Amino acid sequence: MSADIDFTGQTIEAARRSLTNLLRAGNIESPELDARLLIGAALNLDLTGLISAAKRALSPNEAAQLAQFAGRRLYGEPVARIIGIKEFWGLQFTLSADTLVPRPDTETIVEAALECLDTSGPRSRTLRIADLGTGSGAILLALLSELPNTTGVATDISLAALRTARSNAERSGLAPRAHFIACDYASALAGGFDLIVSNPPYIPSADIAGLAIEVRDHDPLRALDGGRDGFDAYRIIAPEAARLLRPGGSLIVEVGHDQSKTVTGLMTAAGLTLPRRPKADLGGIRRAVIAQKKPR
Repeated sequence: MSADIDFTGQTIEAARRSLTNLLRAGNIESPELDARLLIGAALNLDLTGLISAAKRALSPNEAAQLAQFAGRRLYGEPVARIIGIKEFWGLQFTLSADTLVPRPDTETIVEAALECLDTSGPRSRTLRIADLGTGSGAILLALLSELPNTTGVATDISLAALRTARSNAERSGLAPRAHFIACDYASALAGGFDLIVSNPPYIPSADIAGLAIEVRDHDPLRALDGGRDGFDAYRIIAPEAARLLRPGGSLIVEVGHDQSKTVTGLMTAAGLTLPRRPKADLGGIRRAVIAQKKPR
């Protein structure tokens, strides 16, 4: 499709308008924002740069790059995949084919974790946290950015994902407090954690085919497929958290629509308590299930 898209000779402002119209005609949900992000990436300009150079004509190379980006977006590839970067919790995360695109809903996990920690002391205290199935490292690094004396361990079964997460830790200046271990969830970890977080795969296997193309065709299947009923990961994580948490420590996991009741049942079956109701995201979905190991 990019062969049929031509921005040659257009100014930056005209190309942005043309791309917006193309994306809108292609039923892309946020055509104005996507067009700005794509043209900014193609020209390596931020918003201020785009405004100040609005009347400048695109070079042939810039026009070709923008046409390629436009074609990829029209075929359903997410903007974050095209430009290779996604913002989460105010941090910039590099993506790879082995990591999910961090989503705003997942910030609910970070919020719930900080709320739990705030009830028992200042954020400046020394804590130890784990992020199981870290992917890009988004949850762990967001938490470390708020907890200045905390160290964290991130696990993932994918070595490629761990390389991406480590790169993001270095990019954000948090690498000295972040450690990365290749294993299945918590299988290689020893105990003593104040907090465990996870955004595991939770889509039932049979539902994968019906997902939006941006997710189905571009996110790694391993990070989506939660097994026959969507709860395979939680059956592993709940008892592992009960083993690894310090008394009074918290487990917070992301869940999908209508999954919180089943997941809370798995938590209690593992001997964990439920100190508060699941936290809803901005769409009203109970997104973060919060469990705790009983204090001594």
